[in-house]
Amino acid sequence: MLVIIRKRLLGIISVILIALVLVITGISQYLNNPASMYTVNIEEEKNYIKWVDFNVPYSAMEKALALDIKAYETENKLNWIELIAYLATKYGGNFKKYKSSDMDKLVKALNEGETMEDLTANFKHYSYYYEAYTAVLGGFVGEYEVEVDDENNPGNKIFVKKYGLKAFSPIAKGYGFSHYDDFGNSRSYGFKRKHLGNDLMGSVGTPIIAVESGIVEALGWNMYGGWRVGIRSFDGKRYYYYAHLRKNHPYHNTLAEGQIVKAGDVIGYLGMTGYSTKRNVNNIKTPHLHFGMQLIFDESQKEGNNEIWIDVYAIVNLLQKNKSSVYKDTELNDYFRVYDIKDPIIPQVIEEENE
Repeated sequence: MLVIIRKRLLGIISVILIALVLVITGISQYLNNPASMYTVNIEEEKNYIKWVDFNVPYSAMEKALALDIKAYETENKLNWIELIAYLATKYGGNFKKYKSSDMDKLVKALNEGETMEDLTANFKHYSYYYEAYTAVLGGFVGEYEVEVDDENNPGNKIFVKKYGLKAFSPIAKGYGFSHYDDFGNSRSYGFKRKHLGNDLMGSVGTPIIAVESGIVEALGWNMYGGWRVGIRSFDGKRYYYYAHLRKNHPYHNTLAEGQIVKAGDVIGYLGMTGYSTKRNVNNIKTPHLHFGMQLIFDESQKEGNNEIWIDVYAIVNLLQKNKSSVYKDTELNDYFRVYDIKDPIIPQVIEEENE
């Protein structure tokens, strides 16, 4: 019995001695090179935004947008994202505190000569909100050219320069839909999960529009989303997801992976496909478009456990201010936009190749 106890004690003492040697060795290495103990962690830990809770109400976005557009041709230009980010910082991200008068006070200060840098000097989290909200709304507003009917030459169109909202509603002009804020609602097909988008209820065959110019990154069948399209913005920050597209004719016939699409282009048609491992199956009970937006600050977020999907309900409402008019070409059996757009965000080389 005493022999067994001695052996156990010797074993414990050996483990303690080994641990002490490792600790002493580590301390020695640290004294010689303090950064050596942290090099691996520093290299693995990337500094990028890992979560965004976008809860800016429609009323705040609409007002900030109107102020931005109105001030565009004046000396005191305003940036609608800066206005919203300032208020988000002021409210601690809680827009239930939003008051229209708060934005008025901010604009008054800016018009009187104060800068946003001065006003946010003591705001610890302003840079976070500005970066996060730029990722959400960065491609929505700017200069662009759009076709309009030529009053002097009936039947012809001309391009005119504009500044304002250049992102489009995901539903074509003249087609109705209904929706409510269903972000985060429970879903059970496959596994229990949250709804990471906004369902726009409409009629089968309704033309679906590219909200922003970008590159088709995903195209095909998904057991949850059915026929779906994924489009990445040119700055890489936004991934637009359009799902449950029409059976048999889900996409515009010209659509392909890697293709450049312009904001306002017809990309597909509303349907009810999905919830099936078998392709081209209607297992969705109500025809609708699932519209989602994923934010990407690092490519590791694209498909993984740290994906960032935001509530787009208020954004969909804002986009109703800009709808794409479409017409059907019966020979090609597809819908096309009526008025083309020249978007400066599209790389010039690509723009010239498409003309």
